[in-house]
Amino acid sequence: MMRARGSNAAGSAYRGAHGAGRVLVVVYAVLALASMGRSSYQLLSKLDEAPLAYSLSAAAALVYLLATIALVRHGRAWNLVAWCTIVFELVGVLVVGSLTEFHPELFPSDTVWSAFGVGYAYIPLVLPILGIAWLETGRSRRKRERAAVH
Repeated sequence: MMRARGSNAAGSAYRGAHGAGRVLVVVYAVLALASMGRSSYQLLSKLDEAPLAYSLSAAAALVYLLATIALVRHGRAWNLVAWCTIVFELVGVLVVGSLTEFHPELFPSDTVWSAFGVGYAYIPLVLPILGIAWLETGRSRRKRERAAVH
């Protein structure tokens, strides 16, 4: 018996993003790699200078990586992971961005989310909003498809 291309035993097949979704996934992947590289260097070479900032950057990198994976996987569980990581990302950039503006003494060094992502051209602020919009579009499409079947 042949299996559908890209499927696995758990039924979570790679769905491959199209159009705007593909661009979104690529931007998430690039941001994950960039923030992972930066935070790895910071954690390995100068952790004692700003442990909170560098740890937050590492956490952001993991969130971006998990969001990237979740956006290209299929199934309810991966959709939930995508929603959770992207909402967490938005809350993180808003909280850390606000703290770096109103209490800069907490962050002697920048994080990915400092000043709402200014060091990354505000992509960390805009990306989760676009991600939520894309996920919502997919949810609306699935509702219409289910309604059409009945």
